[in-house]
Amino acid sequence: MKPWIHLALSLLFAGAMTAPAQPKQRVSPHETTTGMIAGKKITIEYGRPYVKGRNVWAEPIAPFGKIWRTGADEATKLTTEADLMIGSLHVPKGSYSLFTIPGEKEWTLILNKEADQWGAYKYDQSKDLGRVKMTARKLDKPVEQLTISVESTGGNRGVLKIAWSDLEASVPVMVH
Repeated sequence: MKPWIHLALSLLFAGAMTAPAQPKQRVSPHETTTGMIAGKKITIEYGRPYVKGRNVWAEPIAPFGKIWRTGADEATKLTTEADLMIGSLHVPKGSYSLFTIPGEKEWTLILNKEADQWGAYKYDQSKDLGRVKMTARKLDKPVEQLTISVESTGGNRGVLKIAWSDLEASVPVMVH
């Protein structure tokens, strides 16, 4: 083999061996949403799965009565720059993972002190900050992509909403 061919092949193989791997495209896009209540920021980071014609309230997605990561991939993360009351739960400023237990008429919102975790696979109830009930209602128009929002309702009050498929769950939020 001619020396220049040998060199060219060596460089080609070396380049292939050290080329950076392309990041894998996620099936569910990830989003960070921020709500402002009384001038304080509440940020939620989550994966936004699509319904895609599925019954999302059944196994294995988000079955009623079972803990759900409330999104896709990593557990949903809530960060607040102020102390809050979410429903009857006092939430000190900081970051938390957010889980839910969906139901047809009522959901349970869970804030866990371990902010960064994958899904609900290693969820540890002993690390919960607390749980609070959310009101669920049937939507007139289905929501194709999971949507979580924090909306101001005036003054130091607002609402946390989770909408997907045919349901929306909500809970009042108050900034201290």
